[in-house]
Amino acid sequence: MIIESFQNEKIKYITKLLTDNRFRKKSELFVVEGQQENQRAQKYHFEAVEFYICENIFTGEIPKEKIHYVSDKIYEKIAYRGSSEGIIGVYKTKQSNLISFKPKENSTVIIVEGVEKPGNLGAILRSCEAFGIDALIVADGKTDFYNPNVIRSSVGCLFGMEIFQAENTEVFEFLQENQFNIYTTIMDESSEDLYKRDFNKRSAVLFGTEHSGLSDFWYGKGKNTLIPMSGSIDSLNLSNAVAITCYEALKQKKS
Repeated sequence: MIIESFQNEKIKYITKLLTDNRFRKKSELFVVEGQQENQRAQKYHFEAVEFYICENIFTGEIPKEKIHYVSDKIYEKIAYRGSSEGIIGVYKTKQSNLISFKPKENSTVIIVEGVEKPGNLGAILRSCEAFGIDALIVADGKTDFYNPNVIRSSVGCLFGMEIFQAENTEVFEFLQENQFNIYTTIMDESSEDLYKRDFNKRSAVLFGTEHSGLSDFWYGKGKNTLIPMSGSIDSLNLSNAVAITCYEALKQKKS
């Protein structure tokens, strides 16, 4: 049977999962759109609950879990990317606690404080995964990891990353207990170039919001670090700054 009505309870349900953060958290379920993203979710052992498939669009292998077939117009309503790929999955969330993370001797972690934009968080996740960062920690976060736009902009990299959310105090205690070198992206006279930092040792690089930087909490708690630039501007987009840092960490470990 193909679902063709916008009033169908299943369609109302998945629409609410897509648009309502509180409902998503309460349900402990989230939505994944696209073939690659669903493949990554399953590769990293996220438990699938059900799938919505538009047969006129979908070209991949039909999943074995519970399937709901939908019409083109229904799929266009529930898919952010309209007619793309023809598959949407619903999965159970995973709960993770920072104390469960066991860093290696040369682990590099990225910490972003107060990140608000889901697209930014997704782009940061993509860079972290691409360049082998051991964990992403969101301090005093304001964005739901399972927001559809985080998953979409990370191209499913969320699923293969160690990612945690904690308050500033908990993050700082964790870094101290595990003897991380703490590098804060604060520009002052004491700041040194990113390329002078040693990423072959256990390291954490902290980034604040684009409009105000790191909060006062982090002042004096790390070594101030900057990305040297030759142009006339003095700052970069947050996700770009993180990407450059991730690449530098990987380059040092490979050299």
